[in-house]
Amino acid sequence: MSSEKMLTRIGGLLRQAESTDNPHEAEAFMEAAQRLATATSIDLAVARSHSASREKQTAPVQRVVKIGEPGKRGLKTYVHLFVAIAFANDVKCDVAASSTQVFAYGFESDIDTCEALYSSLLIQMVRASDAYIKSGAYKNETAVRTVTEVIGRRRYKRQETVVVAPVTARLNFQTAFAERIGKRLDSVKKEAEATAITEERPETGTALVLRNKEIELRDYYSTTSTARGTWRRQSANAGYSRGARSAGDRAGRAARLGGEAEISGARGQLER
Repeated sequence: MSSEKMLTRIGGLLRQAESTDNPHEAEAFMEAAQRLATATSIDLAVARSHSASREKQTAPVQRVVKIGEPGKRGLKTYVHLFVAIAFANDVKCDVAASSTQVFAYGFESDIDTCEALYSSLLIQMVRASDAYIKSGAYKNETAVRTVTEVIGRRRYKRQETVVVAPVTARLNFQTAFAERIGKRLDSVKKEAEATAITEERPETGTALVLRNKEIELRDYYSTTSTARGTWRRQSANAGYSRGARSAGDRAGRAARLGGEAEISGARGQLER
């Protein structure tokens, strides 16, 4: 199946997921979309490995994915969601220091899949967190946050218990949502790869093809990326909310898919 046909079929599955009110059906369509993406990715990798002319083979690329405008709160949770999706679809990522954009490294069809999934899941994550905040469920909960004090020339860190603020609840909710989505997609991917290896024809060599694809992407990333440092997710200073995490995890379990992503932006300082 070509990359274009794969995206068309995935789009159909995503629309079916969005049109049902049954969370179990929505989950089934989401998993079907990821399973199809993995199967197509394997087929394309096998086709590349058997190409008569290596010069004509598709090579990994780098693509800039815009996450949000500078200063917008919660961008790290948006990045977390994209990176979780990318991990399940053989795409490596660098993140701008401001978390305003991600630099995706991978084969075009895999990056296309990531953007399709991210576009839909981002909308769902924001809507679900909005509904959670409006419900006021977080108001009776306390959170532990890290506070830094400067006394003389020394800095001291201590933890204090505070009433959960709306921003703390939102960040915890969206972090848990992203983590759950990543686990779901990665589980489907591994299952699809195992099935492909088990059912392969003798001449296909799927396991070797997947390993070679991994090596090719790793080599491309190591020679192309100019990232410095390590990207960090939500800061401990933001506080931890168990209730918001649980709610975000539940929303991630029931998430549906659909939509397309918009890509733009210029390269800036990166963190690995």
